[in-house]
Amino acid sequence: MVEDNATQTYYGLLSLQPSASAQQIRQAYRDLSKLYHPDTTHLAAAIATAKFQQLNEAYATLSNPERRFAYDLKIGYSRYSVIQPPSDLNRPVSEARKYRSAAYLSPTDRPLSAGEMFALFILGLTFLGCIALAIGVGIARGEIPL
Repeated sequence: MVEDNATQTYYGLLSLQPSASAQQIRQAYRDLSKLYHPDTTHLAAAIATAKFQQLNEAYATLSNPERRFAYDLKIGYSRYSVIQPPSDLNRPVSEARKYRSAAYLSPTDRPLSAGEMFALFILGLTFLGCIALAIGVGIARGEIPL
């Protein structure tokens, strides 16, 4: 399958996904530039030079955050996921709801991480400490009989 250079993106040129990190972009550029550098390749000089210039242009754009953002907008890639309404939003109430066989009702549901559990634990301890402090102050002032 031959891919047209006019439709190939910089990500495709570097064999990367648009969500690639800066390190992945740098590593892909380094590997491919070694492969296509006119001094080190077995390709014809004209082909190697053209391919190497394309790689340089792709890397120059994708390694600069501002230029990469503008390029992503140009090709229609967004780093932000858009919340879509549920497919059954306008379903009549009388119609039975079809649940998925997944363990969670929504794909966005997930178990809490260890850090989230720890934060909830700290919040619970803080709440109990505030209650104990309020009771202690009430006892000290004599407002709460023993």
